[in-house]
Amino acid sequence: MIQNFFFPNAIANIRGGDEAPNLSGQIKFYQKKNCVLIEANVNGLPTNDTGFFGFHIHEGDNCTGTGFSNTKTHYNPTMVPHPSHAGDLPPLMLCNKNAYLSVATDRFRVSDIIGRTVVIHDMADDFTSQPAGNAGTKIACGVITRR
Repeated sequence: MIQNFFFPNAIANIRGGDEAPNLSGQIKFYQKKNCVLIEANVNGLPTNDTGFFGFHIHEGDNCTGTGFSNTKTHYNPTMVPHPSHAGDLPPLMLCNKNAYLSVATDRFRVSDIIGRTVVIHDMADDFTSQPAGNAGTKIACGVITRR
């Protein structure tokens, strides 16, 4: 079978909440043979003290609830400590209110995350605090859908 390198297998359209109403973007997921390529393109990020924003896949299946509370916790099917959750991703780095990230992971397959949520937090993940890295308030969310 020929892999399609140009069209994502899944996407999440990101929207900001009350904390970041101008935030928007799209996260694309490409299933490759042994890994998933994730491409994030986000606009309208607010400023913070570090210029980094926590970026995770969460267990929840929708972006409702006060402060995106229905996104629940990080996607962690193997029940390992943070930052080894399948849903722990590298932080987004601010550049003139925007962020772009491309990263590959072998912690999950695209089929595992369909219907889950992608969350952006207002602070950097510290990669130490349990259970989820102390990345602060959830400021944006999108549901991962199959393409």
